[in-house]
Amino acid sequence: MHKKIAILGPIPRDTILTHKNETIQKYGCVTHPAIALAKLMEDSGEVRVISHVHKKDHSAIAKLFSAYPNVDLGGLDCKNDRGTVIELKFLDQNNRLEKQTAFMDPILPADVEAYLDSDAFVFIPITDFEISLSTLRFIKKNSEGIIIFDAHGPTTAMNINGNRERKFWIDRDEWLPYIDVLKMNLEESLCCWFKNEYDIDEMGHYNEEDTSHLDEFANYVLNRGVKILYVTLDSRGCVAYIREDGNVRKEFIPSVPVSEVIDTTGCGDSFAGGLAYGFAYHNDPVVAARYANTLGALRTQGKTYEVFKNLKITNKIISDCYMQ
Repeated sequence: MHKKIAILGPIPRDTILTHKNETIQKYGCVTHPAIALAKLMEDSGEVRVISHVHKKDHSAIAKLFSAYPNVDLGGLDCKNDRGTVIELKFLDQNNRLEKQTAFMDPILPADVEAYLDSDAFVFIPITDFEISLSTLRFIKKNSEGIIIFDAHGPTTAMNINGNRERKFWIDRDEWLPYIDVLKMNLEESLCCWFKNEYDIDEMGHYNEEDTSHLDEFANYVLNRGVKILYVTLDSRGCVAYIREDGNVRKEFIPSVPVSEVIDTTGCGDSFAGGLAYGFAYHNDPVVAARYANTLGALRTQGKTYEVFKNLKITNKIISDCYMQ
């Protein structure tokens, strides 16, 4: 069962100051799910990287992926010399300050035209300009592949000083008909559901226990074309809302426990990659969430890509966690 999964988004040159005051420098975002999937699919599929990067980063990124022969870098483009550079300072395990000092060109229909035979398209933008709506429309019209979209991008803006801030996804309804699987965290869900007032302070902190808006929000989203909504709940796991025969089914999928969190950068991106694997190979929303939770948990376990495991080991983790 040979599958093809495309990962679309930036590959930022990241400088990360962890909540333990350790400094990590690496390439982020797309690299996390791409390498995780490359390991899962090493005998059964191809990972396609579609991104715009700086010319000076192209060879280093290509070298990073050279260890994974099933990664296709035909969509890694540097001709306009426009890539992404990010500085992250973690205040605690989950909250961070972000500064962006360079930004990539948006991914357009021409960038995906050669990859329309992909079984899944995983969009993981980190800022609101990186993916064009025309690209989703183009894929929806010309491909049978499932479209998985992370709401982190459209709920994040970059101001003229490079500071990255939360924003409301005001044009949300224009995008929803072209998204099959929508993924976000709880904070981002508040930025997508601006029907009511929320208790968010000037630092952007919110009540992490309050999920009272999710059922109504999910019904709204699923009535506008999205087939499945996933909302991650940090260490608790995630909740899935699934449209089936005109009804909405709600499933809670608990997290894969870890003893210590070392680095959470890229957890959401890795989660999205796990969803893609679950849908491409199993076409099951709960199974997909288990792979997503597992890749997200593995991402926390170190500073390098060695945290990700092959399919046999990953399946053993899933079995130990969910099949007992």
